[in-house]
Amino acid sequence: MQTSDSLVPQSNHSSSAPPSNQRPATLADFQGFDEHHPPDPKLIDACVHCGFCLTTCPSYRVLGTEMDSPRGRIYLMDAIEEGKAPLSEASVQHFDTCLGCLACTTACPSGVQYDKLIAAMRPQIERNYSRSLPDRLLRHLIFSLFPYPERLRLLLGPLGIYQKSGLQKLVRSLGWLKQISPQLAAMESLLPQVSLKSFQNSIPTLIPAQGQQRYRVGMILGCVQRLFFPDVNEATVRVLTANGCEVVVPPTQGCCSALPAHQGQEQQAQAIARQMIDSFEGTNVDFIIINAAGCGHTLKEYGHILQDDPLYREKAKAFASKVRDVQEFLVTVGLTATLSPLQEQPLTLVYHDACHLLHGQKISVPPRQLLQQIPGVQLREPIDGALCCGSAGVYNMLQPEVAAELGQQKAQNLLATGAQMIASPNPGCSLQIKKHMPDAGKDLAIMHPIELLDYSIRGVQL
Repeated sequence: MQTSDSLVPQSNHSSSAPPSNQRPATLADFQGFDEHHPPDPKLIDACVHCGFCLTTCPSYRVLGTEMDSPRGRIYLMDAIEEGKAPLSEASVQHFDTCLGCLACTTACPSGVQYDKLIAAMRPQIERNYSRSLPDRLLRHLIFSLFPYPERLRLLLGPLGIYQKSGLQKLVRSLGWLKQISPQLAAMESLLPQVSLKSFQNSIPTLIPAQGQQRYRVGMILGCVQRLFFPDVNEATVRVLTANGCEVVVPPTQGCCSALPAHQGQEQQAQAIARQMIDSFEGTNVDFIIINAAGCGHTLKEYGHILQDDPLYREKAKAFASKVRDVQEFLVTVGLTATLSPLQEQPLTLVYHDACHLLHGQKISVPPRQLLQQIPGVQLREPIDGALCCGSAGVYNMLQPEVAAELGQQKAQNLLATGAQMIASPNPGCSLQIKKHMPDAGKDLAIMHPIELLDYSIRGVQL
């Protein structure tokens, strides 16, 4: 495989150049990967470098550099594996710019499994590369907080005071936080409004089906979803029970492990996955339902995440085999509840494809089928609908500049449809789109498709 001289192929993006105080790479840096599940050379060699992935890759669309594309990153993996390039600051940043949206896996005519390659690459980075102190501190904050709902809940009071007291408006107007840390400023700008429901556990552990019971299903509450989007979880329960499902909600469940898993925090992701599996042990559910796209993709990967654990390997596979996105599930089993119009006049909706639902789980048609069953709903399709919005888990906090450009593009494309409302199946996407909606010139309401279905079943009009 041919490479160019500097890193492997050179990047023409200015931020890709190593800082002047970085020492030159030495032979000691060219050590390849460790032996624990490195990127598979066979998967690397499957890439024929045709370039079909380039236009679908959001980081390449923004940065315009070969090394910030799937093809370029695969070149770089190969060079590191062969000991021709170091795992250095200059190389790691190209993997950090990857959103993990998996659009390239959908577009690739050769079937290159880039999802498996980047999933193997990130733990290698976290084990074998020493990040800067500010980066380590930021990541420690994120991964010590966001995957733990009860820790997040402790911050709700101070966050509510911060929002209601006017301090948030003052901080944003001064702009000093962005000067101190663009990443912290991005985190603050994404804060959803704290409501009274955020402090409550309003969903019982067992909710009976309405009418004849068809299924017994477990439900995962999520982290951000349960605290900042509790209405989505409540709507999910109502829709499931209205369609003949008894719903089990284990109180011991925590995070799904998506955030640490997507960022190479391997041991943390495994520990959290084990807890989730244990929480559903003995519930005897037919299916396990999730209403957040990014969580669903990770839950279905538990067999891979725990592949080396002899005690949990088979449990993980069995758990993952039961996981269904709520929209996927409802289309498969069919709706039995009667649906009513959401308003007197026809309602034009634009559905936003979340990457880990579209590219990760290959679910595109079911959400649209559900929405179109609601009387009076007219769906419109946006330009570049398959392009990532820039949320990508915690990407919009770690890479705020790239994420901001993608968020603005997404908001503009959704608004350009002329739709009256946006339907979004992922909390991170909803926060990202809402943040950039004013920049696009308008502020449309954003609702989860399951909320709209719940309104329709209950006869509640918008």
